[in-house]
Amino acid sequence: MADATRVQGMDAFTALGETVRAALSERGFTTPTEPQRRAIPPLAAGNDALVIAPTGTGKTETAMLPVLDAIVESDAEDRAGISALYVTPLRALNRDMRERLDWWGAELDVEVDVRHGDTTQYQRQKQANDPPDVLVTTPETLQAMLTGEKLRKALSDVRHVVVDEVHELASAKRGAQLTVGLERLRALAGPFQRIGLSATVGSPEEVGKFLTGDRGFDIVEVEAGSKVEFTVVHPEVTREDQTLAGQLATEDEMASHVRAIRDIVRDHESTLVFVNTRQTAEALGSRFKALDEPIELHHGSLSKDVRIDVEDRFKSGELDGLVCTSSMELGIDVGRVDHVVQYGSPREVSRLLQRVGRAGHRRDQTSHGTIVTSSPDDTHEALAIARKAEAGEVEPARIHHASLDTVANQIVGVVMDYGEVSARETYDLVTAAYPFRDVDEETFREIVRELSSNRLLWVNEEKDLLEKSGGTWQYFYANLSMIPDEETYDVYDMSSRGQIGTLDERFVVNFAEPGASFIQRGEMWRINDIDDDEARVNVTPIEDPSGEVPSWTGSEIPVPAHVAGEVGEIRETAARQFEMGGERNAVARDFLGRYPTDERTVSKSLRPTERQVEAGLPVPTADRLVLEGQGRNVVLNSPYGHRVNETLGRMLAALVGQRTGSSVGIETDAYRVEFEVPPSASVHDFTEVLETTDPDHVEGVLELALKHSESLKFTLAQVAAKFGALKRYQGNQRFGGDRLLAALEDTPVYDEAVREVFHVDLAVAETAELLRRIQTGEVALETARERTPIGIDGRSSGRELLVPENADASVIQAVKERIRNDRVILLCLHCTDWKTTRKVRRVRDQPECPECGATRIACLNPWDDETVKAVRANDPDEEQERLKRRAYRSASLVQSHGRKAVVALAARGVGPQTAARIIGNLREDEDDFYRDILEQERQYARTQSFWD
Repeated sequence: MADATRVQGMDAFTALGETVRAALSERGFTTPTEPQRRAIPPLAAGNDALVIAPTGTGKTETAMLPVLDAIVESDAEDRAGISALYVTPLRALNRDMRERLDWWGAELDVEVDVRHGDTTQYQRQKQANDPPDVLVTTPETLQAMLTGEKLRKALSDVRHVVVDEVHELASAKRGAQLTVGLERLRALAGPFQRIGLSATVGSPEEVGKFLTGDRGFDIVEVEAGSKVEFTVVHPEVTREDQTLAGQLATEDEMASHVRAIRDIVRDHESTLVFVNTRQTAEALGSRFKALDEPIELHHGSLSKDVRIDVEDRFKSGELDGLVCTSSMELGIDVGRVDHVVQYGSPREVSRLLQRVGRAGHRRDQTSHGTIVTSSPDDTHEALAIARKAEAGEVEPARIHHASLDTVANQIVGVVMDYGEVSARETYDLVTAAYPFRDVDEETFREIVRELSSNRLLWVNEEKDLLEKSGGTWQYFYANLSMIPDEETYDVYDMSSRGQIGTLDERFVVNFAEPGASFIQRGEMWRINDIDDDEARVNVTPIEDPSGEVPSWTGSEIPVPAHVAGEVGEIRETAARQFEMGGERNAVARDFLGRYPTDERTVSKSLRPTERQVEAGLPVPTADRLVLEGQGRNVVLNSPYGHRVNETLGRMLAALVGQRTGSSVGIETDAYRVEFEVPPSASVHDFTEVLETTDPDHVEGVLELALKHSESLKFTLAQVAAKFGALKRYQGNQRFGGDRLLAALEDTPVYDEAVREVFHVDLAVAETAELLRRIQTGEVALETARERTPIGIDGRSSGRELLVPENADASVIQAVKERIRNDRVILLCLHCTDWKTTRKVRRVRDQPECPECGATRIACLNPWDDETVKAVRANDPDEEQERLKRRAYRSASLVQSHGRKAVVALAARGVGPQTAARIIGNLREDEDDFYRDILEQERQYARTQSFWD
């Protein structure tokens, strides 16, 4: 293993042949960049290597010049097939890499081509018959190529594989899948050189092993933090913002953010404005549209044509700015960028470095970025991340070790490669990939048995062979990707007949009705009609300034514990000075030497901490957790990041719920866990659980709690699809999560679903260690009898300021229409004989039973036959008693409030208790009643994975 400091080369280009050196002179490359100087010599010598260097320092040429040189210098017969693969995580990067490599290919007489899911059949056939020297492709397309007869022959000549943006793949299942794909390629072509490229890697040794199968490699690392500068700013509201707020129909503070970003864009030639969600991108983009600014939108739910159009217009200088999400992180060529704005904390150090690294896209130039924040938590988090980025303190890659659905997928892939293959050879091949080195033989055989029972392959026990079955081919090509399938609707502009983007099924079901308006591409659209069969929404553009911001499925970016911990340090440092009588601006000035910001921004962020100290309340830090409660809310203030807090939250909800016999709802962020508790629970219950729970039992408690969670059922369905198990159980009928869980509980499918939830959402070992530290007194646990300023601050800091909290009239109307058209079961609890299913709009103001005339009518979900059975059961068990009690609460509401109760109970995630609370608000305005319902539905959507 060669350390970066030992990788030398005074003039790296001398390691290359004459033909490539001549091309370098022609291209104007006279002096190598630092990554080229240090990496080209070992790469030219044929070594495997991981090259980590800031964007814009010539990483592509660093990797490809030695590869192109090896191709040029090789014998003609060695170039019969594909000599090199360049693997990127995005199709858009394929296009860019092809354009960047075309010049070198033409100059060196090396054929370069691209292949991905959109490549035409004609072009694919041409590549199979006459393979290019260099093929740019994606991980998923490599999977398909490995099974084609002609392409396997072409791939047998591969001598080099370059994996671009390797950090992006290392933390994803599709990356784990790629590692086995590379082993399948090695079995076909023999050993080949592996080169990984990235701007940011927090654990180079681990990612190098991931890339090479732990076969020895060089690490060449140029610190990204040495080439970046940041400024963190919370905009001050000005008079101009108050005028702007009226123009944009928004709040003054929101207007100040829009104005601050607009001014930054105007002060620079070309600016990327990164946001964390597509919703925020749309909301911000619509503001710039209203101001007629030359700033456009770019995110993954816009159509390919729209994205290419804005990329080209930005590159040509027609646009001054692009509002974008992570789709623009990974080096898509949009020309020179001279500044990056990050709106809101970027959540992770690696993400900030990756994004701001897009600026200063010239050799050895420093990249500049501004982080615009919106709350105290947001500011502190951004300060911590900016400091860590400049210091190069990047998060380690979170590799999916032993993901069993990936093993299942790749076993089928190996069978596709060979038709029949020995189980032993397949096991050895899969476990040669670094993420699967610890998969034992028994687990492997359990997976094979599961695949066999799902008819995806045949097992010849006598000869220990795995063979193709009737379902092998269909499964494999339907599961080339490990990315879970998401149901989406295509959105078409009826005036131009072109596609503008996509919407998630959940948004369409909840909000999309003919006549409703929404924002996409930063513009307003009204829905003409929805074609469910074609999964298509037809729209026309409108001038109406109001509209719902769509929701898209996507995981929230989790804040790591090391970032949240530094936020705790900032609070603690400030609190000590406030306790000594320090004035807020003076305290703020002390932070300026450590963090890249201004006095006013820090001073504003320290206000909740100052108020906490003034009230004599404990300040939560990494060494002091604070529990507070009021009414039915308990908050644990814990600056330990999303995953630890998620783990703590689920554990506490399960154990406190067990004590009280009632469900406990949770909502989590990086600094606090908020619980909605039954009246019988108190802060004391939470204190006792934290102080007495055996840390060694955390994992067991969580797995037990997970069995009742929607998150496990959802993940189980996705994993089951990758095992080919859904068809086996589902047939043509909908198969509920509870039944699926019961059917798969003792299988590797269930084991993988639990592993994935633990890996993605939780941090069991870290939480167990935190419990130990609480119980030994290393971490103090204090309580407050009232809500604290820092505890309350999370309510506002978690909100996307640009996304309106109150729905506009068109959305309220859409909610009304949707609920009125929903169906409910009406069941008479007096005679229990009468039961009917009807639309809400057809329910009478005061429902009564036509059989016996009773008004004690329960309103149930249309699929809730279990409750009907429970009500009619002569000798109900404990679960049926619970359902029966729920039905009687529902009937009591309907008897007292009639059709209004039916409307509330028909809403998604609203049970009798919540419906009673909504009705109890006594809204005189009907729109306010529906707005309360909508807020509860949104709350349910945010927290449903934590409820039994």
